[in-house]
Amino acid sequence: QLQLVSSGGGLVQPGGSLRLSCTASRSTLDYSIGWFRQAPGKEREGVSCISSGGGTKYADSAKGRFTISRDNAKNTVYLQMNSLRPDDTAVYYCAAGRGLSHYLCPSWSVFSIWGQGSQVSVSS
Repeated sequence: QLQLVSSGGGLVQPGGSLRLSCTASRSTLDYSIGWFRQAPGKEREGVSCISSGGGTKYADSAKGRFTISRDNAKNTVYLQMNSLRPDDTAVYYCAAGRGLSHYLCPSWSVFSIWGQGSQVSVSS
């Protein structure tokens, strides 16, 4: 069974950067991998996704600041987060899902295999 482990969270000042990693227990060549986040008192929201074919999708809040990438040889997906803001503070989760397209990310609701979450705190 596919398992995901996320890492790389931490405390950073506004304007700073962090890189999250999501490492899978086996190949994810046939999965899209997404990053989600949940802030205190808020619902979980999709942040970014990369399809099995390398297509990407970003929430409006992440566009221009976050970059998702995948290293299939390492079974790892990265989320580079730059220009972090206090409202980026949340627990970040990676998840795997299968969509209908090799190139397009599926709907956020398709993701069903979840990692354990990493805390990202942005504060001065």
